[in-house]
Amino acid sequence: MEDLFSADGQATQWMDQAVALTMAYAPKVLLAIITLIVGMWLINRFVSVLDKKLGQKDPTLNKFLCGLIGAVLKIMLLISVASMIGIATTSFIAVIGAAGLAIGLALQGSLANFAGGVLILIFKPFKVGDTIEAQGYLGAVAEIQILYTVVNTFDNRRIVIPNGSLSNATLVNVSIYDKRRCDMTFGIHYDDDIDKAKAILQRLFDEDERSLKDPAPRICVGALGDSSVDLMFRAWVATDDLWPYYWDMQEKVKKAFDAEGITIPFPQRDVHMYKAE
Repeated sequence: MEDLFSADGQATQWMDQAVALTMAYAPKVLLAIITLIVGMWLINRFVSVLDKKLGQKDPTLNKFLCGLIGAVLKIMLLISVASMIGIATTSFIAVIGAAGLAIGLALQGSLANFAGGVLILIFKPFKVGDTIEAQGYLGAVAEIQILYTVVNTFDNRRIVIPNGSLSNATLVNVSIYDKRRCDMTFGIHYDDDIDKAKAILQRLFDEDERSLKDPAPRICVGALGDSSVDLMFRAWVATDDLWPYYWDMQEKVKKAFDAEGITIPFPQRDVHMYKAE
């Protein structure tokens, strides 16, 4: 009987302690949960507004900066919530620091990407909207995020490239200048009149409104090939007109040469067959 009373007394004592702990911590936990939910909503709302404001002024910086600010604010919110529950903030920060060190060692590649993103924003080798050629892809920069840069190719593919690779490798910024040189080569027959062919190319250049007069075009003999005299045609155009100009000029030159009797040769091979006796 004494053991039964002792067990009942112990259970009652545990229940009293549980009730006391619940009464002591329940309001704190409830307040911490409310603070966490409201805080997350406010942070997301703030980052969203900041994203819109920065996007109007500097679309290159907004995604990177908003992601970084959002991460810092959420960490600070978690520390505040832990402090409200009663967890020692100094110990919590020490645990976060130790965990951050361990995570940093495990995610060295991600840290390199973060550092690469910072270097891209500081030195600005490209910005949002530029057309770049990097890592075997050619496309327009859509976003520069904390760890990655998003590039949209012209055949409607979305490419995600790590910032570390972009900051440590060679890339080509196609759209940094407002005009580019369009290099073309047209072969004519050895029997054709070189001056006449050059005059045709000059006429086509003058007739096209997209052709820039400054710098002046360069039309000359580039090489004496095995089966053709190769005329080098270098014209300057606006960057946005480069490829449309190139494609249109290929068709115009072919039609003009045909109309003027200029032959564009192509490789031919004569096969001689001998009958064995």
